[in-house]
Amino acid sequence: MILNANQIRAWDAFTIAHEPVESIDLMERAALACCRWIERRNLAAVVFHIFCGTGNNGGDGLAIGSMLLQAGAMVEVYILSSGNKESADFLANLRSWKNFTKREINWLKSPDDFPVLASNGIIIDALFGSGLNRPPEGLNARLIHYLNEYSGTVISIDLPSGLMADKLVLETPVIQATFTLSFQILKLAFFFPENEKYTGEIHVLDIGLHAGFLKNLESAYQLLNEIKASRIYRPRNRFSHKGTFGHALLIAGSYGKTGAALLAARACMHGGVGLLTAGVPICAYLTLQTGVPEAMVISDSKTKKICTLAPDYLNYQAVGIGPGLGTASSTRKWLLKQLSIIPIPLVLDADALNSIAMEEKLTCIPANAILTPHPGEFDRLFGKCQHSQERMDKAIEKAKELSCIIVLKGHHTMVVSQTGEVWINTTGNAGMATGGSGDVLTGLITSLLAQGYTPLNAAILGVWLHGRAGDLAEKEYGMEALVAGHIIRFLGKAFLSITPS
Repeated sequence: MILNANQIRAWDAFTIAHEPVESIDLMERAALACCRWIERRNLAAVVFHIFCGTGNNGGDGLAIGSMLLQAGAMVEVYILSSGNKESADFLANLRSWKNFTKREINWLKSPDDFPVLASNGIIIDALFGSGLNRPPEGLNARLIHYLNEYSGTVISIDLPSGLMADKLVLETPVIQATFTLSFQILKLAFFFPENEKYTGEIHVLDIGLHAGFLKNLESAYQLLNEIKASRIYRPRNRFSHKGTFGHALLIAGSYGKTGAALLAARACMHGGVGLLTAGVPICAYLTLQTGVPEAMVISDSKTKKICTLAPDYLNYQAVGIGPGLGTASSTRKWLLKQLSIIPIPLVLDADALNSIAMEEKLTCIPANAILTPHPGEFDRLFGKCQHSQERMDKAIEKAKELSCIIVLKGHHTMVVSQTGEVWINTTGNAGMATGGSGDVLTGLITSLLAQGYTPLNAAILGVWLHGRAGDLAEKEYGMEALVAGHIIRFLGKAFLSITPS
């Protein structure tokens, strides 16, 4: 799970109370974990410029400095003196630093005190950690701007200084780290695209916080990882037959967008559905019939678009609508009518969402439907958002209001449940930012729905498998050459990665 800043502090307190251990000892654990990471990187032969605040993050920095000195490294410590309150553990580590090193402290009381940094050095940013609750200003901000002019390696401890653990703050000074060494657990801040330029390469270091704290803890934000996907996945009974795994209906395609229907249909079949019927306009009939020979195909009466198709939905276990559908007026009117009569689990994607947005008919979305918008489609549907946290918050609001599941696509795709719980995906890569990738996801989720997975589990498992297949494809083809068809090609291996041996 992902914890907010208050929960992280409570976890520290729980560990102190239940091990028992002193808070200064937790700081030593954190520092030791950072130093071991540095040693593994063979970085100890350079000059370390450690910039500390006067809170616990600064205490971490002082402890790291002491350990690096003991390991034989060259270390310079600078403490930002800007009137911030000094924590007890910071003061304890400051006394230890003075007693151990017998050095004068470099206090930064004005910009005139900012040091000239060695070109072969490494900056360790220990100014502000996850406890920061307001944007840096004054001397704090000026130091961050100064450090961001440095062209060498910057290692931020816990969080790049200036970031907040669970709140996106724009147009504020933030350290631009090369590496972020975060303690015990990922922070929500790491999943906002706007923060990517600050965090660099993120490493989560285990500092031994008490596992018992998490047993009865609730969080609105959960990590969607292999453990969760494995728990949802249902291995096949060896006496199963095609009827066991459902019959899906996929309604997609229009003139010039047959490829979207083809990709979604292929992904649906490779997702494990027993039977698939593709509903397409006449112009796409031959392509689907030959491109996905395993599927059955029905066609609209119109050549270039869907606007008269009238399937008997009771013959199917799930339906997916939208890839390449187009947004012609007659198609939009047809869609709204279908949404009022569809009695089975439903996935709405792409032009189905765009059509609903154009008609301004959010209330026509059936309860428990799965919506799979990318940010542009989301904004057209629910209103323009200024940044990713606003979009996430609105997704939570709308999922509750409409009693639906929203799959907000992105590098870290978020699955938002009807109750507002958010699952943040950990698979996938930038190579998947290519046309047709979303069509593959629609086909896959529709396949899982038809097999009897609950709407939420179908969305969660589908998103993870989609990203996992993309990661496997990226290893084979690289990001630049990766296309949506490669994701389908690796769905089998994605399933195998969570199939019990």
